[in-house]
Amino acid sequence: MRVVQNEQIRIGEVDISEIRFDTKSRDDIPKILKGLQHLYTNVALRNAIFQLLESEIAPEVSKSNGRPGMALWTILVCGVIRLDLNCDYDRVHELVNEHNSLRQMLGHGSYDTETRYHFQTLKDNVSLLTPELLDRINVLVVNAGHVLVKKKDGEALRGRCDSFVLETDVHYPTDINLLLDAMRKVVTLTAQWCELRNLSHWRQSTYNVHQLKRLQRTAQNRKRGRKHSKAASPGQEQKNQALMMEAHQRYLEVSQRHLDKARQTLVLIGQQGLSGPIEMALKVEIEGFMAHAVRQIGQIKRRVMDGEAIPHDEKVFSIFEPHTEWISKGKAGVPVELGVKVCILEDQYQFILHHQVMQKQTDDQVALEMVTQTQQRFPGLRVCSFDKGFHSPANQIALKEKLELAVLPRKGKLSQAAQEEEQAAPFAKARRAHSTVESAINALEVHGLDRCPDHGIEGFKRYVALAVLTRNIHRIGAILWQQEQQRAQRKTRYADRNTTCKLAA
Repeated sequence: MRVVQNEQIRIGEVDISEIRFDTKSRDDIPKILKGLQHLYTNVALRNAIFQLLESEIAPEVSKSNGRPGMALWTILVCGVIRLDLNCDYDRVHELVNEHNSLRQMLGHGSYDTETRYHFQTLKDNVSLLTPELLDRINVLVVNAGHVLVKKKDGEALRGRCDSFVLETDVHYPTDINLLLDAMRKVVTLTAQWCELRNLSHWRQSTYNVHQLKRLQRTAQNRKRGRKHSKAASPGQEQKNQALMMEAHQRYLEVSQRHLDKARQTLVLIGQQGLSGPIEMALKVEIEGFMAHAVRQIGQIKRRVMDGEAIPHDEKVFSIFEPHTEWISKGKAGVPVELGVKVCILEDQYQFILHHQVMQKQTDDQVALEMVTQTQQRFPGLRVCSFDKGFHSPANQIALKEKLELAVLPRKGKLSQAAQEEEQAAPFAKARRAHSTVESAINALEVHGLDRCPDHGIEGFKRYVALAVLTRNIHRIGAILWQQEQQRAQRKTRYADRNTTCKLAA
């Protein structure tokens, strides 16, 4: 049983609309709570968001039967707080149990000391938010923000589109340390399964993992030693090459032996019969890591023994986050980033209208789709600027059909007509304003989108969608905060003038 939000106010509980924040605070928490308060106190907006939460979060589970679950409003607040503060679930766990203003936003009074949230409960419930649900809520939030900034009816939206890399939580990949990752999981998971079955086949699993680690480190050091000895004599270089190949060969032999033993263990357990979905899932997981290990063994043999260069499209850069890409954008000081590119489109009021996770896509492949998807959500988009990475001849034609002004600079030497187009006043003005999208990207990176700690591509997409929604809510809170500061300053000036007039009289 779930409720969206408990409507009955209990003793000691403060209505969310009556929560007061320290106006002198410079922390992020009051601003994001101010934005959440605006969503709650705007009745039409609140009802629309609550309806989406109720219909989209675990729709197959009855909301009126069963034991009580976390309120849907609480789930949204916890997810937003996590992304806005760029923190892990441990800090969220501490805040929702100890932070007074946050607990008031969750609907707990000062006397409610018994209601506590458990770590795993928070993690499981926040993961119920889907990217599609968050995207639909984001449309409602942006529209509310446009009302707040007094956007006129029919006023054109001017967008700025750019992409950046969101890193995945992975280590630097080499073929030998990826093989170690795969073999470590094969050995430990198979040993755990044998322990559950009271089989003694993997009693030395801890030693086996340490042995693989030592062999991997030896192969790594031999490879480094060969790099540093290129200036040595030909005889010494050949000797170092032989030592490196010997270390890799030993590492591969031991890995293959443990891999064969793991296959035999799986066959033995399969003959005994699998007892339920947990063992079925464990078997699938082990077989997945075994497939990773087989691929890495083959690639190491091809690279070290055969001297072959492995094609880029055959490489995997993480066995735990296989969607990770090797991205070289040519930035100074950042030669390589390991993650997935994300494209965002921001309007002139600094609200992010739309985003897209670019799996194995380049900027020029998503330009038209970004504009089309944004216009479906916000038909008022009439102008949009890009950088040169989004240019292609097809995009130049298609975007001009979609937009009143498509600011898409061309690459290379320009023709006379292209020069005249890009030197026109509206084009030049929009191009100069395009760089402000970097501020939005920086704000996203500060508030969570520097590195994604969630697992899997679905977790990655959910994390991005929640970060975009959180940024827009934070923007609403910042606008309200600024308006309150301005009102307070006007009151102070008015009081000072009255005091001066009285003293003069």
